[in-house]
Amino acid sequence: MELTTRKLLTIVTEAALEDTLVREIENVGTSGYTITDARGKGSRGMRDAAWAPHANIRIEVLCNAATALALCAALRERYSDNYSMVMYVGDVGVLRPEKF
Repeated sequence: MELTTRKLLTIVTEAALEDTLVREIENVGTSGYTITDARGKGSRGMRDAAWAPHANIRIEVLCNAATALALCAALRERYSDNYSMVMYVGDVGVLRPEKF
């Protein structure tokens, strides 16, 4: 079995941004994404998702390095000053690299 390296971009942010970020992700040409609910505590306090305005989501995108960096730069510029947002990128090994 052979694995190919791709980037995994993870974005943890406010659920209110979901539709907007999905459009941003689709506009850079990614093949897909995964969104899950997220809870936790960070610099802006506890986010428990019990009340919709305090809900967080985690978006994961598998893509090439150039796409991951472009998306990070765009999201940082447009949203990070006004919304809770953490982004990180790591290398992952994928099967069927043509999908990503």
